[in-house]
Amino acid sequence: MINLLFVCSRNQLRSPTAEAIWRRRPGFNARSAGTSPHARRPISVQDLRWADVIFVMEAKHQHRLQAQFARLLLHTPLHCLDIPDDYACMEPALMALLETRVGACLAERTGQRA
Repeated sequence: MINLLFVCSRNQLRSPTAEAIWRRRPGFNARSAGTSPHARRPISVQDLRWADVIFVMEAKHQHRLQAQFARLLLHTPLHCLDIPDDYACMEPALMALLETRVGACLAERTGQRA
């Protein structure tokens, strides 16, 4: 099983959508969290230790994680999906973007189609 962690700001729209999509896939566990202290589920050290791969929605999330948890991130692949906060939770367009971009990153990682 590959543990996937999805991160956005408040853990309300994008990252929960990604979690819902990828936790149903065989071979994957998925969690989501937010970088804001006011997130529905703020990111924790335990989340980062659990993750085999981390996906952030925007570069600002990547910068926040690297500033706060640099040592924990040294050996964990971190991918920026470049998905702006323009979508509703479980919106079909968001789901399609997540499927495509996360799938491409995982295919690169595993050498096969995710």
